[in-house]
Amino acid sequence: MIEGRATSRYIRTSAQKAGLVLDQIRGRDVTKALAALKFSPKMVARDIEKVLRSAIANAQQQEGFSGDVDRLFVVEAWANQGPSMKRIRPAPMGRAFRVVKRTAHLTVGVAERPGKVAAVRAPKSTSRAPKAKTAKAAPETTGKADKDQAAD
Repeated sequence: MIEGRATSRYIRTSAQKAGLVLDQIRGRDVTKALAALKFSPKMVARDIEKVLRSAIANAQQQEGFSGDVDRLFVVEAWANQGPSMKRIRPAPMGRAFRVVKRTAHLTVGVAERPGKVAAVRAPKSTSRAPKAKTAKAAPETTGKADKDQAAD
């Protein structure tokens, strides 16, 4: 199976926000995933679209790729937390609030769907061996006479 993976590091968003968009494209065909990213209102979708296009290009460069991009689908997509920048914001009465500017590492992997293989059935033979007859078990009787004998 042909696979391609791309990673973009130090993207200026939180991993949680990126994960919301990555959950929408995981498992989809690449064409549907690109369409979903194009019309997503989230700003991080533009960065994820770049990573997805890079993963598609990486898969196309693999030896043995069939050349059909429509057979590719998103196998894996995740966002890891990157380093955070700490900044200080002035607050009332001489105090200071800490501002944490988070970053994320985005990873998208694509793979080629296996081709559909038609099952080959063996031709039916015209001459069949006779089936062996099996002995049937005698039916159990639960009549009144049996109950009377069991009670004695």
